[in-house]
Amino acid sequence: MSRLDYNSYLDKAAKIKLAVFDVDGVLTNGQLILGESGNEYKCFDVRDGHGLVMLLETGCQVAVITARTSKIVAERMASLGIEYVYQGEKDKGARLLALIDELGLTTEQVLYVGDDVIDLPAMSRVGLAVSVNDGHQKVREFAHWVTENNGGQGAVREVCETIMQSQEKLDALLNRYLASD
Repeated sequence: MSRLDYNSYLDKAAKIKLAVFDVDGVLTNGQLILGESGNEYKCFDVRDGHGLVMLLETGCQVAVITARTSKIVAERMASLGIEYVYQGEKDKGARLLALIDELGLTTEQVLYVGDDVIDLPAMSRVGLAVSVNDGHQKVREFAHWVTENNGGQGAVREVCETIMQSQEKLDALLNRYLASD
């Protein structure tokens, strides 16, 4: 794939009806903290989470596809209202195509954000492939767009706001926060 200029990126983002995100390294900083009792801990960025909530409010669908399985991910996604959560998916490309078919979308209407080579099969099947700034070199080279922010540190919010901006929904949504009672 070739890197897009910003206007081309916005043109593609304007068509997005489904935004799909990897978890580890995208919605988190990629670190896994394991406790002595076997508990697993992940760190999610609260602003990324609110970006996902705002994106859902605009009518864009959101999904996550991750190769790992974690109760923490299920709980976090449920708290954000994300309906499409696929864990333990080693073939992310096949899972993504099944979801696109289920939702009756075209690949041009789908964005995928990844950070590592396991995301490449999914990224190769969408209209807009995005890498987080600290993604693997091959993923950054493959992506149409690379975020300014790192995974788990604002990259997801950046993607969400760009989609909303390109669809001319961001200003109205932000103005709701400024409205006084």
